[in-house]
Order: sequence, then C-alpha cells, then structure tokens
Amino acid sequence: MIRSSLLFAAGLALAGSAHAGPFKLSSADIAPNAPIADEQVFEGFGCTGKNVSPALAWSGAPKGTKSFALLVHDPDAPTGGAGWWHWVVTNIPADAGGLPKGAGKADGSALPKGAAQINTDFGGAGWGGPCPPVGDKPHHYNFTLHALKVDKLDLPPGATASLAGFMINANSIGKATLTGRYGRKK
Repeated sequence: MIRSSLLFAAGLALAGSAHAGPFKLSSADIAPNAPIADEQVFEGFGCTGKNVSPALAWSGAPKGTKSFALLVHDPDAPTGGAGWWHWVVTNIPADAGGLPKGAGKADGSALPKGAAQINTDFGGAGWGGPCPPVGDKPHHYNFTLHALKVDKLDLPPGATASLAGFMINANSIGKATLTGRYGRKK
C-alpha cells in the first residue's frame, strides 16, 4: 500500500513538472535530414552559395532555461576527426523563440540583443554555410540548440568553438537537434 502510494505521488509530481511538449528545433528553410538549399551554402572555397543562415524556430524549452546557445557542426568534414564548426551563437535570451533567416551576419547585427557569435572554422564569426569537398558523400550538418541554466556564458575574447562547446555542454539542461545534408559534385 505504501509503495503504490509513493508511486502514485511520484507520477503526479512528474506530470506536474512536465512542460507543454518536447524541446524541438525546426526550420522553414531546412527539413529534417533533407538537402540544404544553395541559399545557405558557403560562398568561397569553390562553393557558389549565398551563405545566408537559415531561419530557426524552437519550442518546449525545459523549465529553468535562462538562455540558449546554438552549435552548427559538420562531423563528416575531413579534418582528422574534429569535424567543422559552421556557426556558434551564445547568450541567446531565454525569451527568444528563434532566429530569423540571415541572423548569422558576421557583425551580429541581426541577432537578438545580448547574443554573441564565436569564431568558426572559417576563421571568423557568423554563419559559414556548407561547403564539403567535391565528390564526398553528402555531409551532415547538425544544428544543436542548448537550453542553458545560466543567463550568460563567461567566455574569454577569442574563445574557440571547442571551448564554447565545452562551456555550453557544461551548462546545458536540454538540447534539440535538426540535421540537414549537403554534398557537391563540382
């Protein structure tokens, strides 16, 4: 009897703490596991895209979220195992529900107030679109949005994407992922 009462109470506590739905990340520009459009592709290194960051939207953030951080990574890049960082955005305010198309401008002017970009593997801040080597099978581009338990990450000037990723993971209370693919023949 006591055991069933405890189980019932635990079930009520879990039901009361649930949020409206799962933490989800979506994009009007990239369907899950679908090819990424030329508009988002990098302009340079032989790629001829427009290098426009996609629109992103999210919902269902965990209770206690104080800010968000976005990591965009290509694990298939031939870098000896490190992959390639395409975009890193930290300190996105907790009341943000997304980023508009084009928010990845290098100067950060299209980001929500207080958000900051970390240098990517292209050597600067801002969105750097897909540009895999010619002939590779399509690469996976993982957009991972983390809900953080802190208002702001205290990162030093010039922090690397790897250091930012470490700090993001250390403060994450939930994450949502969207993956797109891109390959090129020429």
